[in-house]
Amino acid sequence: MLDNMPRGTICIEDIEMGMTRHLRKVVTDRDIEMFAEVSTDRNPVHLDDDYARDTIFEGRIAHGMLTAGLISAVIGEQLPGHGTVYMGQSLKFLGPVRPGDMVHAEVEVIGIDNAKRRVQLDCRCLVNGKKVLIGEATVLAPSRKFD
Repeated sequence: MLDNMPRGTICIEDIEMGMTRHLRKVVTDRDIEMFAEVSTDRNPVHLDDDYARDTIFEGRIAHGMLTAGLISAVIGEQLPGHGTVYMGQSLKFLGPVRPGDMVHAEVEVIGIDNAKRRVQLDCRCLVNGKKVLIGEATVLAPSRKFD
C-alpha cells in the first residue's frame, strides 16, 4: 500500500463509472499572454485587438490549447489526480473563449479497465452553459498497489 497518496487523488480501485470532477476559471488577458509566451504561439488573434476585430471571431480569443489545459488540470489534480499519466486525448473546438469568460471544465468517467489501470474520460468545457470544447481522454490512473 502507498501511504503517501496525495490528498484528492482517486485511485483506480475507487474510480466508478459516471464520476465527475470540474473546475471553473476566468480566462484573463494575463493567462493568454503567459500562454503565448510559454507556447511561443503569438498569433495576433490572441494578442492584438485591432487584428482580431477583423477576423471571424470579431475580437481576441484565448488559445484553444489554453482551454484544453483546464481539462488537463481537472485530470491531473482531481480525477484521477496526482500520479495520473496521460495516454491520449481527442479534442474538438466548438466555439471561442474570450478574455473574461468563465470556463467550466469537466471530466466524467465513461470507461474503466481495472486490470490495465486505464480510465476513459469524457471531457468538456463550457462558457455560459454552451460547449466550447469536447473530447475524450485515456489515462493511466494511480493505484494503491505497487506495480
